Amino acid sequence: MDAHHHLWDLDDGYTWLDDPALAPIRRTFGPADLRPELAAAGVARTVLVEGGLCALSETPVLLRHALDTPEIAGVVAWADPSDPPLEYYRGLPGAGYLVGLRAQVQAEPAGYLDAAEVRAGLRAIGAAGLAFDLVVRPDQLRECARLAADLPEVRFVLDHLGKPPLRSGSPQPWRDDLGLLARCPNVTAKLSGLVTEAEWSSWTVSDLRPYVRAAIDLFGPERLMFGSDWPVCLLAASYRRVLETVVELLQDLLQDTERAAVFGGTAAAVYQLDTGGTGVESPLMNT
Repeated sequence: MDAHHHLWDLDDGYTWLDDPALAPIRRTFGPADLRPELAAAGVARTVLVEGGLCALSETPVLLRHALDTPEIAGVVAWADPSDPPLEYYRGLPGAGYLVGLRAQVQAEPAGYLDAAEVRAGLRAIGAAGLAFDLVVRPDQLRECARLAADLPEVRFVLDHLGKPPLRSGSPQPWRDDLGLLARCPNVTAKLSGLVTEAEWSSWTVSDLRPYVRAAIDLFGPERLMFGSDWPVCLLAASYRRVLETVVELLQDLLQDTERAAVFGGTAAAVYQLDTGGTGVESPLMNT
C-alpha cells in the first residue's frame, strides 16, 4: 500500500507549481497516469492526499477519483483546522472514502499549532474519527510534539518524516525533535518525500539510510508507513525507484512481519482502511 500520493489538474490552479524548478511536474496527473505506475510496481492500494490547492473545491474531485479508481482506498483532503468543514464533506459523493485531513502547516509561522482555534478544530477532526496529517518544517517538530501530547485523542500522521535535512547531511536537531514527537503514541510517520529533500540529481540510498534508521529506532515499524509522494518524487526519482529504495533500506533492518506493517498494515490501521477493494466506511459517515 502506498500511503501518500497526489493527483492534480492544472486547470484548477496549483500555483505552487509555477516555481521554475518544478517544471518537470507542472502538468496534470490523473488516475490514468497513476494506475500504470501502481501496476508496474505491484502496489495494490493507495491513499490520495490533497495536493496543495488549499481549497474546498479540490475535495469533491479527489473523492470522485476514489469512487472511480479501485486502487484508491482513502482520501486525505485539505481543511483549515481552525474551521474544518465536516458537515460539507459529510454530504459529498464518496464521503465514505474520506479518512483524514491535512493543511499546509509548513507555510505557517511558529506557534500556529498552539492557537486555541486550531486545537479546537483538531479536536473536532479527531472526534469525527479522522486522522490529521502534519506536513511541517523540521523547526516545527517540537510544536507538533506539544500538540500531540496535549491532544492524545487525535490520530496524527507525520508526512515525509518532518522533512529531514538530507542535503546538509547533519541530522541534528531533527533527530532529537523527531524523538519528542515519537514519544506520543497517537503519532505515526510516513517514509515518504525523502528523495526530494535530498539532492535531486545525485542522491544515493546511503544518503537516506541514517534518517530511515532513526525513524525505525524512534517510531518502530508498527508506526511507520511507506508513501511514494508521486508525482512530486519524479523531480528526483521514478515511482519504481522510490519503492525499490525503501525496500532496500528496510531489507536488513526489519523482519518480514515488520516490513508488512510499513508497506500496508500501519496505513490500514491508522486510516481505518478497508483493504478488500471496496473503499472504506469512513468514521465521518457515522458522526
